[in-house]
Amino acid sequence: MANVARDPKKTNGTRSLDAVSLAIIEQLQEDGRRPYAAIGKAVGLSEAAVRQRVQKLQEQGVMQIVAVTDPLTVGFMRQAMVGINVEGELDPVADALSELDEVAYVVITAGSFDLLAEIVCHDDEHLLEMITKRIRTLPGVRSTESFVYLKLRKQTYTWGTR
Repeated sequence: MANVARDPKKTNGTRSLDAVSLAIIEQLQEDGRRPYAAIGKAVGLSEAAVRQRVQKLQEQGVMQIVAVTDPLTVGFMRQAMVGINVEGELDPVADALSELDEVAYVVITAGSFDLLAEIVCHDDEHLLEMITKRIRTLPGVRSTESFVYLKLRKQTYTWGTR
C-alpha cells in the first residue's frame, strides 16, 4: 500500500510530479506489492526505471510503502479519535503526541479542536490510561474530547493522485 505524503512546504500541499510518477503511485496504491515489471508495463517504463523512480519518490518523502493491518487482528481492541484544545503554541503538543507509540495520527486543525490524534489501544483500560495519564497531562493541553470507534465502516488508501 503506497501512501502519498503531503509536503507542507509547498503552497498547494503537493509536490510537482510528472504523469509517469503519478501513474506509478496509483499502481502502488492499488497494490503495494505489484511487481515493478508489471508497473513498468502499465506506465511504459522498464522495470529498472520504475525501481529508480519508486526509490526516488520514497527518498523525497512523496510516498511510503507500508503494510496496513487491521488493529483488531493484532490485539488492539480499542481505537479513538481525541480532539484536543491547547493553551499556547500547538507545535510542542503536536510533537509530544507524535512521540507516543499509541498515537497513529496527529493533525493541527481549524474548528472546534486545535489538534486531532488517533490512538490505538489494547483495551478500554489502556485507552483510559492514554487519555488521563499521557495526553491530558502534556504541558499545554487544556481539554480533550474522545470519540471511541465502535465500528469501522470505511478506510481506504486508494484515492489515487487526483
